[in-house]
Amino acid sequence: MVRLSRAETQERNRAKVLTAARAEFARRGFREAKIDVIAERAELTRGAVYSNFPGKRALYFAVLADLAERAPRPATPPPDPAADDVLAAFARAWIARLPLATDSDSDDARLARDLLPEILADEHTRRPYAQLMRVNAILLGLALERLRPGRRLVRVAEAALTTLHGASQLAAAAPGFGEPFHLVTACTALLGLDLADDWPAEPPITTTARPDDRPWDPPAATDLLTGDPVRPGDGVVTVLGLHRAAAFEEAVRAGADVTAVLVTSDPGELAPLARLAVADLRGCLDQAITPPARPRLRIVCDATGDLAAAAGVTAVSDATETAVRVEGGRIVARAEGFGACHAVAVGPGPGRSSGG
Repeated sequence: MVRLSRAETQERNRAKVLTAARAEFARRGFREAKIDVIAERAELTRGAVYSNFPGKRALYFAVLADLAERAPRPATPPPDPAADDVLAAFARAWIARLPLATDSDSDDARLARDLLPEILADEHTRRPYAQLMRVNAILLGLALERLRPGRRLVRVAEAALTTLHGASQLAAAAPGFGEPFHLVTACTALLGLDLADDWPAEPPITTTARPDDRPWDPPAATDLLTGDPVRPGDGVVTVLGLHRAAAFEEAVRAGADVTAVLVTSDPGELAPLARLAVADLRGCLDQAITPPARPRLRIVCDATGDLAAAAGVTAVSDATETAVRVEGGRIVARAEGFGACHAVAVGPGPGRSSGG
């Protein structure tokens, strides 16, 4: 019999805990689920559960994130859609997940029911989640802008996500209320509204990029937008705590190829929440529009801090905002603090003039 390495044993135990926890959360709901029962289901000790997950809420977020990331990928969306087709398809994909009046109280329905109450339970989860919703609005807005260039559509995306999240909460409380597919029409109509969505030439708070010169040798990571492995190359790499997660848009609007690296001071609980938020959006977006042939944006959840360290950020917090520019396999410029993403995207560096 082949002996497993320590890492392999830990990975196997983690998978067993996730499987057992999914069954327990689905059967009892988050609040009534017991760690002792999860450990028994996984044929492990209570200590082994806590060695992989710092608490029950962290385990709950990890179960939901794992499910969202492993969901089957849909068939390729139709080519050359219009922006309203994309928003309608996105809304239909979202609505298809809602419980109906005729549905029984299934395990899958119970599984996610406690998510929002747990996020709202304290500021520790509520504030990062607010930023993650801004990230999702930016991602949906950018997808729409590919089909309607010249106009920022993030506020349209915000309004659509507000409508759909509200529908999710109402469907959980009152299954069958209203006509779900009227929401598709409502979301599509948002594209016709003037929401004064102007992007400033510069962020309200700026910093200055300074030259740097060090090798860029990042570890492999997973792009949350595609689920594919990536090793970020040339472009702008933004290292952002979850209180500043949406700041990568400043580099995107400056026209840079961007890798947004999300970090947190609580990777055990907040990293799976970040993975869940992006995977949940990706599941609907995949049914609405194909990815661009050459991605200009990647999002990575850096739970270990290894990718941040490769960018020279050795201590991270939820307030971290650092950006570096990579050219020819070397870091050539960096900035820290509010406005760092914009500063590095447009600032001077080798082969660049001041204004980019």
